[in-house]
This record gives sequence, structure tokens and C-alpha cells, in this order.
Amino acid sequence: MQSLKDGINSIREEIKETAVSNAEQLEQFRIKFLGTKGKLKGLMGEMKNVAKDQKREAGQMLNEFKQFAEGRFEELKAQFKTNVTSDGDAATDASLPPLPNETGARHPLSTVQEKMISIFERIGFTVAEGPEIEDDWHNFSALNLPEHHPARDMQDTFFISKDPDWVLRTHTSSVQIRTMEKGVLPIRQIFPGRVYRNETISARAHCFFHQVEGLYIDEKVSFADLKQTLYHFVQQMFGEDVQVRFRPSYFPFTEPSAEMDVSCFICDSKGCSVCKHTGWVEILGCGMVHPNVLKNTGIDPEKYSGFAFGMGVDRTTMLMYGINDIRLLSENDIRFLKQFK
Repeated sequence: MQSLKDGINSIREEIKETAVSNAEQLEQFRIKFLGTKGKLKGLMGEMKNVAKDQKREAGQMLNEFKQFAEGRFEELKAQFKTNVTSDGDAATDASLPPLPNETGARHPLSTVQEKMISIFERIGFTVAEGPEIEDDWHNFSALNLPEHHPARDMQDTFFISKDPDWVLRTHTSSVQIRTMEKGVLPIRQIFPGRVYRNETISARAHCFFHQVEGLYIDEKVSFADLKQTLYHFVQQMFGEDVQVRFRPSYFPFTEPSAEMDVSCFICDSKGCSVCKHTGWVEILGCGMVHPNVLKNTGIDPEKYSGFAFGMGVDRTTMLMYGINDIRLLSENDIRFLKQFK
């Protein structure tokens, strides 16, 4: 009986003096004193050596000691679950594994648009912006779009009001007009922004999207200047190995006009669903500024000439990141956006 008392007192003091500062030490404490092969179990085994008339007293001692040991374990455990700082604020449970800090990321549209802007800024272009709600003059008439042009049809344009017409701009060319009207020449600017079209929403089209347009007006500007500017942009944007081709096209505000394709870098021009198995992907429209547009903004077409171009940021983003549905870019699904950290 005396040896049992001595063992209880010795282990009690050991428990009191045992320091625990982390979850690993807490688990070691449990195994050492309360585990299946711990010291408490060892004391329980001493009951067989206690005289029969003393077993009741010994049992009470062991029960009291067990409560003490388990209580001490719960106290130490609570320090990690509800540890309280000196100013009274509840601290984090230090026994749990750390959680990584959630950091934000730039939207892929912003990343691609900023890359486009930076490429043109390095060759002397500056950035200009304008209103998204425009009047008829800046969105249509000044750009050599006659009154009954299909782009004015209700199927294509969101009208805010009629007589006079106010619309959600269908292109950032309206900002070009505002810049040209200022009469400060030469002009070398790009115009990024959101535009709107009354289109059926699908995997490849949306009722709003983003553009980056460019304008350069000065004396003796030629189509060769336009081509070399866009060659430089493509190499900086997609890599020096990308091939380029120009195809004749038609835009009311440029003459001559062209569309520019690049070799499909998704399939290495071998043919895929992105390039419709042609090996080429259209990325922008361009051309020499129409003389009527220069006249409409008070610029002498006999003295000045210029080129303009425009490209969709959304379609370029889809190509660069292999995104197959344009709707993903505006749905703000966190599972989608987390991929671009």
C-alpha cells in the first residue's frame, strides 16, 4: 500500500512539473501518463499487490489520481484551443495545422489588357479613355457610318434613348473621335475599354466585351507604318515565332481596310477547334483612317494621314489561356479565377 502511495505522489509531482508548449509535446504527455502503456495504467497494475482490506482505500486513491491526471491533460489541451492573449482576445488554436493566407489575383482580362497597353506604351503610344454612354455623332456619324448602316440596327446596339440617339458605345472608336476633335496633332494613342453589342450570349459571344483600339495620325503616315507597328505588337504579345497575314476587309471608317490573322499557337498551325482547322486565328481589324473621318473632326486629309486598329481583349485572353467559354470571364466564379494566381 505504501509503495502505491509513493508511486502516486511521485508521478503527481512529475505531472505538475511537465511543461507543454506545442501540440507534439501535448501528445507525448498523453501517451506517457494516460496511454495504454502509460504510468497511470502501471499504477493500476499495483492493485493486485494491495491487501484485500486496503483495496477500497487504494481504489479511491487511484481514482482521485486518475481524475487529477486527466484534468491536467484537459487544462493543457485547452491552452491550445482557447488560448487567450494578454489583452483578452482569443488566439488561434495552435494545435491545428496552419492555414495558408488567401491572396488575391489579377483577373485574366486585366492581365492581358495591361500587357497590350504596355507593349504600345513602349513605342510611344499614350492611353486615353472616354464615356461608355455615347451620342450618335461620336459613336456613328463621325466615323463615316451613314444613318441606315446595319450597325445602327436595334439588333446590334443598346439604345438609351431616341431623338436624339444615345447608346451604349459599340466600340472605343468613339474615344478616337473625341481625341481627334481636340485638334492636337500628331496623335499616337490607344483606347482600352468596355463596349456593348445587343447579341445573343453564347460560349463565343457576349453582350459586352473589351477592346483595345489604336490611332496614329501625322504627316506621311503609311500602311507600311501600320504593318510594322502590328508586327511588333504580335511578336511582343505572342512570341517571335508567330506568323502574321493580312486579309483585305471593309470598315466604314478606314480605307483601305484589313483584318490580321496570326498562326494558331494552340495547335502550332496544325489545325484545331480554336482556329477552325485553318491554322490561323483572326485577332484584329485595321486600316488607314478614312478621309471623311479626318474631315469630320477638322483634320486636313490633304496634309495628314493615319492608321487605326482594334482588337478584342476577351478573345485574345481565351486564346492565351485556352478558355473555351467567354462567359467564364464575367461570371466571377471563384473556382475559375483561382486558376490565374
